[in-house]
Amino acid sequence: MISRYTTFVGAAAVARTGDELSAPALLLAGLALTGSPAVGAALVGALTIAAAAGGPLLGVAIDRSERPGRLLALALAGYAAGLTAIGLGLGRLPDAVLVGVAAVTGLLNPAIAGGWTAQLPLVRGRVPLERASAVDGLTFTAASLIGPALAGLAGAPVGIVLAVALVAAAVPVALALPARAARPGRVPLTRGFAVIVTNPALRRATATSVVSYVGFGAALVCFPLLGAQRLGGAEYGALLLSVLAAGALLANLVLARFPPPLRPDTVVTLSTAGLAAALGLAAVAGPAGLVVAAVLAGVSEGPQLTALLAVRHREAPDAVRAQVFTTGASLKIGGFGVGSALAGPVAAASTTTALMLAAGVQLLALGAGVLRKPSPERVA
Repeated sequence: MISRYTTFVGAAAVARTGDELSAPALLLAGLALTGSPAVGAALVGALTIAAAAGGPLLGVAIDRSERPGRLLALALAGYAAGLTAIGLGLGRLPDAVLVGVAAVTGLLNPAIAGGWTAQLPLVRGRVPLERASAVDGLTFTAASLIGPALAGLAGAPVGIVLAVALVAAAVPVALALPARAARPGRVPLTRGFAVIVTNPALRRATATSVVSYVGFGAALVCFPLLGAQRLGGAEYGALLLSVLAAGALLANLVLARFPPPLRPDTVVTLSTAGLAAALGLAAVAGPAGLVVAAVLAGVSEGPQLTALLAVRHREAPDAVRAQVFTTGASLKIGGFGVGSALAGPVAAASTTTALMLAAGVQLLALGAGVLRKPSPERVA
């Protein structure tokens, strides 16, 4: 008999694959149905910005609910419905209307990431939390590898249909999540952010990951340019991203099978150092070195995420667990967006300079993680 935990992990992988598929599918569909790449880019931008804004709000709603699964199911269904509306409206409705629909839809996106992960303690049973967290991190990296590949294989507009189907497939599993004990009183909207700020371990891990994602967002802008400049074609830069995702997946597979004898706080710091080294190498390397850099970036980025999730699980009070996860995810999304936006003009002038700056940002993130030793104390 399949356990509730196994079903939960499987549904997470499916929904997150749909989410990772949705952005490239919208880009492809926007180009195919309107003839302009600007429409797809605007839709993805609206989804991303709204997801960054919607995390804390959705987290509060989930934390206040005795049946968080019902809210997650509604959010997943709403996200799937929003993608459906965008797909049907492309080429038929004004672009501004579609961007507005994407913005509303994006508010529900954190349900797939932080909102879902926050329910892990309800279903893990006897599985150790660190192992369960590593497997959860594995679903993110697997989705980031499989989703874009499916978009390329499916093409437009079939990719949007597939994304909708994958996200919607997780709705029944969300509905079946167990209830939890009633919680007295109402948790303030800002409580999750306050916990992140006042809890030393959460503050350091969050600061490290957010600053690191500024650099990571900047680096991803550079990969297509690296392909064009050093490998003979921009498409080879996209292949480097696949190598990076494969490295992250492999690293998390190993961590799930053989948990390291290190605190997750330490893993966050070490993996950030690995990212700094990888981006520094990519700035100056030739073709073979770029492959090595992509692998190193992957085996660093994957464990960083897994360790970050473990820190959140360990430190987040039950009353604001979803807030901590969704707010942390929103901050990371915001950092990624800032890095991507700032890197564009720099990379256009010099890819090497942009990558060196991205590596420098990783060193700043590393500094945020080693200011003080992690504290096992929890903020109630």
